Amino acid sequence: MKIINDETAEVYTAYLFVGTLPYSQYSYAEATLSMDQDDWLLCHVNMFNYFGATTVRLVSDNLKTGVIKHPKMGEIVLNEAYESLGEHYGMAIMPTGVKKPKHKASVEGTVGKFATAIIAKLRHQEFHSLYELNKAILKAVDAFNAEPFQKRDGSRKEIFESMEKPSMKPLPAKPFELSSWSYSHKVGYNSHIVFQKNFYSAPFQYISKMVDIK
Repeated sequence: MKIINDETAEVYTAYLFVGTLPYSQYSYAEATLSMDQDDWLLCHVNMFNYFGATTVRLVSDNLKTGVIKHPKMGEIVLNEAYESLGEHYGMAIMPTGVKKPKHKASVEGTVGKFATAIIAKLRHQEFHSLYELNKAILKAVDAFNAEPFQKRDGSRKEIFESMEKPSMKPLPAKPFELSSWSYSHKVGYNSHIVFQKNFYSAPFQYISKMVDIK
């Protein structure tokens, strides 16, 4: 999907994040201007807010933004930020195997449907900001979720609200906050550390010790 800069006429590519609940197929989508870690994490937070609940397990793409190592045998290693998101929401994050799209068949199917329900539907509209694009996407997603099933009674929204959401976990009191770490800073004799040319105070017990900053 595209966003046009009014001042320069430059065209930016927008990437579509998609999440789907497996039973109801109730889905969420959001456009971002990058596939970096902050956008990846923020899309998760916005998705959980849209659902109004979370799950005990999340099956994600096996992408470098979130996964450091995914061996055929042995433990999957997530990066620190993605692991923190899972801990905050009390869920196990289980990336799919490499080149194993069937491990997340629900969302793969939804991506195909969104090609028609969102991308094709909005292809003749021009968008001049990410906010404007996401406003149109959310409206299309709401319509997609409310549309009756062809081979099943009800709609994604009806099944979600009546059967799936009651079994999901409530959201924590505070949403996950994006953060980053900086390691091995020495606390000076003045009980301060220097970070990005600024001084920050630390408890006096840490004078002369090495600390990590969040």
